[in-house]
Amino acid sequence: MHQALYYTSEGNKKIQCHLCPHNCIIQDGKTGICRQRKNIEGVLYSLNYAQVASINLDPMEKKPLYHFYPGEQILSIGTNGCNLSCQFCQNWSISQSDSPTEIIKPEEVIKLAHQYNSGFIAYTYNEPLIWYEYVLETARLSQKSGIKNVLVTNAHINKEPLGELLPYISAMNIDVKSIRSDFYRRLCKAGLEPVLEAAKCTKKTCHIEITNLVITGENDTETEIEELALWIATHLGKDTPLHLSAYFPAYKLNNPPTPIETLLKAYEIARKHLYFVYIGNVAGIKEGRDTMCYQCGNKLIERNGYNVKILSLTKDGLCGKCGNKNTAIRHIHS
Repeated sequence: MHQALYYTSEGNKKIQCHLCPHNCIIQDGKTGICRQRKNIEGVLYSLNYAQVASINLDPMEKKPLYHFYPGEQILSIGTNGCNLSCQFCQNWSISQSDSPTEIIKPEEVIKLAHQYNSGFIAYTYNEPLIWYEYVLETARLSQKSGIKNVLVTNAHINKEPLGELLPYISAMNIDVKSIRSDFYRRLCKAGLEPVLEAAKCTKKTCHIEITNLVITGENDTETEIEELALWIATHLGKDTPLHLSAYFPAYKLNNPPTPIETLLKAYEIARKHLYFVYIGNVAGIKEGRDTMCYQCGNKLIERNGYNVKILSLTKDGLCGKCGNKNTAIRHIHS
């Protein structure tokens, strides 16, 4: 256990956690909604500090990040717990339950990254923001050693802890599950607005990409897809990549898998408002796979699964044909 940050005493050994917008009031001996922050005699502790449930060397594109060091490998780590309760969770075995863990201290994670010749660490798989103290310490140390940090997150966090963490984060993939508040309340037991505010705050300091899991009968209407794309274009910029991901039945939701036709239609709608739209979690289609220069149509990056070929980019991430500066691929290895 490790003493947690961002909480206040409410008297009689009762405390309030201020890490995320749930702002849980926690009685002595109890945990918050995330199951990983526990009140022990009036002190809040992180139960999952340094407890690693999953660790792998992944392609950067698996996060998914398509415009941040494309083709690179990133050391990816995760733990147990989440501050959302999504009925459709794809990683429910660690987010909503507890899998076996091993202790890996922050300095050991950094050694592993160097050992695998990766200049990147991703905090992913479950919700990394409830791993806050561990992520903060690891990110600080890794940044000093030249390693870049990535969050794959639901962005359901309060402004102050987000602000403390952001200087150490180089890129984020933010999972915006829907642009409708009722979706979040009904299927995630959380609010939408804190997620949108966190996304706007993050855009000011680091590279971000957005993922939306397109769920049959829940958030897949043409109107909702257009609302999401318009919000991204207006508040984050037209050059912000959007990943439209196919849903498959998981955890407590048994809606049919996302039809290919639905994804293709969503792709066409989103492309009216955004420069870079991708389709994920499905094989066998060419649309939404490669990165094209929106200015001249030149193919910049070709993808076949996680195999990535950089075709026409300068070392500064510009289009090799027309020199377009707004490819949004600002981070590549030459």
